Amino acid sequence: MRSLLFVPGDRPDRFAKAEASGADAVILDLEDAVTPEQRPAARAAIAAHLAARPPQSRSIPLWVRINPIPTDDALADLVAVVPGRPDGVILPKARHGEDVRRLDHWLEALEAQHGVSAGSIRVIPMVTETAGALLSMASFTAPPARACAFTWGAEDLATELGALGNRNAAGEYELPYALAGTLTLYGASAAGVPAIDTVDTEIRDTAAVERRARASRRAGFVGKLAIHPSQVAAINAAFTPSADEIAHALKVRDAFAAAPAAGALRVDGKLVDRPHLLQAERMLAAAARAAAPK
Repeated sequence: MRSLLFVPGDRPDRFAKAEASGADAVILDLEDAVTPEQRPAARAAIAAHLAARPPQSRSIPLWVRINPIPTDDALADLVAVVPGRPDGVILPKARHGEDVRRLDHWLEALEAQHGVSAGSIRVIPMVTETAGALLSMASFTAPPARACAFTWGAEDLATELGALGNRNAAGEYELPYALAGTLTLYGASAAGVPAIDTVDTEIRDTAAVERRARASRRAGFVGKLAIHPSQVAAINAAFTPSADEIAHALKVRDAFAAAPAAGALRVDGKLVDRPHLLQAERMLAAAARAAAPK
């Protein structure tokens, strides 16, 4: 998933627009975008939307961001939406790996209750929204099998740290928040899952969104969260391999296929070895996913 677009759960009039935005997935939000007073109505709206679109008929995956595990809302959110079989659940403000495991147990029980295939509802935890989570990153590295990626957020972290802001004048994250993104990459790699970058708050300067998304991809992220449909095309472009990248990856793959016993080979005047082959295979897999019909 290159782009995952948030839409407030209490704005059902926006759900279809979000699905038509070109995003690779839509996240129906029950957390920050919805006031506590509106959450019951938002749960009902999301449940109805999911029920009207069974998994086999969805044009793109539909995810739900629930509320944090320690809150009274978290389990109420799940009880409302699991019967509609969301493709996945975003877990905000995960404090440590035990929060992810508790969510896994809740989902196991609710899947069994509603006849949903065990483990079919995937999970992406947000692993950097508290200082304690950053100091507990190692606890996230053995997640349940349904955890398919890690992502992160900087807004709640800035609030907890008492910061006046988290970006510099150029719109780049200050060091404490850049570190949070870096630790997400490390934690995801150690857990054997991909990392998805956090949101960009810029909704008019799409060139800046694309530039920062390309930097994210270069660092190792495979996709990015979006908060507005205007960001989706820029994010998709940034995370789609270029023709030159695909051509080079094919050369690397074909060179090793022709010399399977070789440890290193020369391709385009440069020496490449087995890690470059793995990178090439990942590049080609990403290109195939981007080209697949939605």
